[in-house]
Order: sequence, then structure tokens, then C-alpha cells
Amino acid sequence: MLFFSLLIVVIMNFTLNINKDILFENFSGLIWIVFLFTGVLGINRSFINERTNDCYLGINLAVGESSTILISKAASNLAFISIVQTIVIPIFFILFSIKWPPNAFAFLLVNFLGTIGFVFLGTFLSVLTINDNNEILLLIVLFPLLVPLILAVVQASNLILKGLSYQLWGHWVGLMYYFFVAYSILWITLIIYIFTIRTRQVNLEKEVEALNLALERVSK
Repeated sequence: MLFFSLLIVVIMNFTLNINKDILFENFSGLIWIVFLFTGVLGINRSFINERTNDCYLGINLAVGESSTILISKAASNLAFISIVQTIVIPIFFILFSIKWPPNAFAFLLVNFLGTIGFVFLGTFLSVLTINDNNEILLLIVLFPLLVPLILAVVQASNLILKGLSYQLWGHWVGLMYYFFVAYSILWITLIIYIFTIRTRQVNLEKEVEALNLALERVSK
């Protein structure tokens, strides 16, 4: 994931021959193009081990709430992607000759908050597509739902890069907050419900299979 991120950054640096003012206006968007596609590579593999023999159903059999395991998966993805961002963001600034913003802490904080929303939503959605080997399905479902979050992060980051005060970009942080609240409640509830339904479905299929075997033995 880190190698792929660095590769995209280097390719962008050599191929984007545009005016520096235009580059400055779209700098945060370029950063997030890299993070989105490399992040999905990692998130897609979150439950790759659980796909074998329907091992994901064991989450419901584990001690404690299944949501705890899902949050742990999301936290591990967040750690890996944050490490990638820590390395890639400074390289972005160096290769594109962009000066660090006056309020660098706010810039990094806004991007980190965006990463939290992206990773947690992507991890929960990867559970919905756990039975499908088509990795494109996660992209189709995830990216439209990320539009308000990415819009807020990119706009806030651009305003911070220009050295503007919090009053001019704080409303974008407010949009991110509402995104977190709405999607957290919705998806945690939905994931638990889907795991419960799938577990019941598999148990029912096993009972039907056992009944069919019993009937075959009786008929013999």
C-alpha cells in the first residue's frame, strides 16, 4: 500500500505539467485521490481471512459484542493508513514544491479526521461485500457515500493551506461531524443486523441439510 502510494505521487509529479496556482488550488484533492485508492486496497483485504469457509460467521460466536471486533478491524486499518499518510504527505509537499501551511497542525488534524471517517465506513461496508469476490463492488458502494466527507476535507484543507482563519473553514469541520454521527449510528446498527440475519440463514441451511441426510438414511 505504501509502495503504491509513493508510485502514484511520483507519476503525478512527472505528468502533471500545470500552472502552480492551479496546482495549489487542487493540492488537497490530489492528496485524497492517492489516499482513496490506496486505502481501498487495504480495506478490501480486511476480511480476506474470514471469507474462507464462512469464517466471518464466527464473529457472532465470539465473546462480547460483534461490533467490538468490527471496530478493532477498522482501528487496525486506520493505523496502517495513518502510517502511509505520515510518509506520503511530506513527500507530496516536497515534490510539488508547496510550502507548509501556517497552521500545519489544523491541516493534519482535518486530514486525519477525514481518514477516520473513510476507514471506518469502508471497513463496515467491506463486511456487506464479504461474500463477493468482486473487489469493484466495494468501490461502487463506498465512493458515493464518501462524497460529503471528502468534499468537506478537501475544502477545509484548501482553506487552511491559504492561511485562512477557522471561521472560514470551521463549517466544513461541522459537516464532517454530522457525517460521523449519522453514519456511525446507521452502519453499526446495520452491520449487527446483517450478521444476525446471515447467521440465522446459515444455521437454517445446515438444519435443512441435516434433515435431508436423515431422510436419505431412512429411505435406504
